[in-house]
Amino acid sequence: MATRLPTVDAEAALGGGCGGVPRGTARERRRAMRKRLPGWFRTSLPTGAAQIRYNETRSNVHEHGLHTVCEEARCPNVHDCWGRGTATFMVAGEVCTRGCRFCAVGTVKTPPPLDADEPTELAEAVERMGLSHAVITVVNRDDLPDGGASHYRDCIVAVNQRSPEVGLELLCSDLDGDLEALAMLLDGLPLRVFAHNVECVPRLDALVRDPRASFKQSLRILTEARRLRPDIRIKSSIMVGLGESDEEVTEAMGMLYEAGVEMVTLGQYLQPGDRHLPVERFPEPRQFAEWDRKARDMGFKAVASGPLVRSSYRAGLLWEEAKGGEPVLTEGQTS
Repeated sequence: MATRLPTVDAEAALGGGCGGVPRGTARERRRAMRKRLPGWFRTSLPTGAAQIRYNETRSNVHEHGLHTVCEEARCPNVHDCWGRGTATFMVAGEVCTRGCRFCAVGTVKTPPPLDADEPTELAEAVERMGLSHAVITVVNRDDLPDGGASHYRDCIVAVNQRSPEVGLELLCSDLDGDLEALAMLLDGLPLRVFAHNVECVPRLDALVRDPRASFKQSLRILTEARRLRPDIRIKSSIMVGLGESDEEVTEAMGMLYEAGVEMVTLGQYLQPGDRHLPVERFPEPRQFAEWDRKARDMGFKAVASGPLVRSSYRAGLLWEEAKGGEPVLTEGQTS
């Protein structure tokens, strides 16, 4: 009688073969290594009026051919935000000239030409949605002489001309460090908030970000924005879970504050796909609460620190907090 060999499930098979070497394709091995989300990442779908507003917002965005960070970056808060009838718009296309290892947005060396109708389309969508605070973010356009600054400016101006009552926030690229382009962009621009994200702690730049980006270059942009426009709020964001220590996060926040940043958000990095950087750890909500406390002790005027927080998380409420309003998140909240 033939000997019956033991069987193993697929997950165990991927864990190692002879000598502990993982089997399966490279993609299967990457999938097997992905960490499970902790329980505090559970979110609820909108119902009732919130569901209706979510559907209306989604239809509006797609009808106008616009790109949103909510979809392109696979934000976990898309139902929360769109259920409130708001969205963060991404301009200058749906692909980026940079290849950061954390980002879900596609990368190409030479993107399609800018859409001359985009400022008008964006202004129409913001007007239709009845927003009180809109975030306009951008892809990197290193293929353009000014890094896309003039197009970003056209989009902001178009929205303001059509809906002057809407508060505007620009989440900008680093413009490849071009301070002249930054000055042209910000000159008299009708903004409430200028935001630019450092993304990670300085030590992890080479691992996480495209070689053309760095914490140092991002600080230069933020510092110069503060100098050029002392009348508006300056904002930045840090992702955690990429291999940094708790102390490095605190140090990075201190560097941001010294650069003139007044609003800061901290959130958990989530791996968009199998080819992106894996999550190294999931800090617990109490650690986010501790970073919140430290940021406020430093003097930041507005802080959103939590696992599900993203740079544009409840942006209008965060701006109100910077003016003296209630905190967007209270200590220990996860959403």
